[in-house]
Amino acid sequence: MLNNIWAFMILTGIVWAAFHGNIAAVTQGLLDAAADAVSICITMLGVVAMWTGVLKIGERSGLIDRLAGRMEPILRFLFPELPADHPARRLIAVNMIANILGLGWAATPAGLQAMKELRQLEEERNSASSPGIASREMCTFLIINISSLQLIPVNMIAYRGQYGSAEPAAIVGPAIAATAASTLAAVVFCKMMNRRSGRSGRPD
Repeated sequence: MLNNIWAFMILTGIVWAAFHGNIAAVTQGLLDAAADAVSICITMLGVVAMWTGVLKIGERSGLIDRLAGRMEPILRFLFPELPADHPARRLIAVNMIANILGLGWAATPAGLQAMKELRQLEEERNSASSPGIASREMCTFLIINISSLQLIPVNMIAYRGQYGSAEPAAIVGPAIAATAASTLAAVVFCKMMNRRSGRSGRPD
């Protein structure tokens, strides 16, 4: 559906430009956008490589494990039915820590592995469950991951710097406020839906 919307918007723009004699501007815009995309990719490659390296150093030094341990109260609150010794707990903690630090791309591998572990857990709990139905833990993790409190929006700072912002880090305050509000809303929503599904005896 989203692909169709984007295709419609692009085609509409091209037809409109051609109708008004501005097709040359569209062509130039496409070339400029392609050049910007390559430039941004190179910039973000350096940013991601640096922060992924920092995350790996923290993991090897044991810092990530200690931070994950400190997050146990949060994990127990968000995932009360997730076994204490399940490997998904550490992966979820790593994903959340990376997201809080603004390392969304570095958080992705841990998030995918966490979803895989949660899927296996759900299959162990109920072998007759449909493979297309997500568990409560999977839904909660996805929503929290999307809302994602960020203390240092690294990606946005890099984007702003790439486009010549005088103060790229000025986004930090608004980003913290916005993501704190979205995370709070996500937690409240997940708790309400889990309570509702608990009364009905099935996940919604």
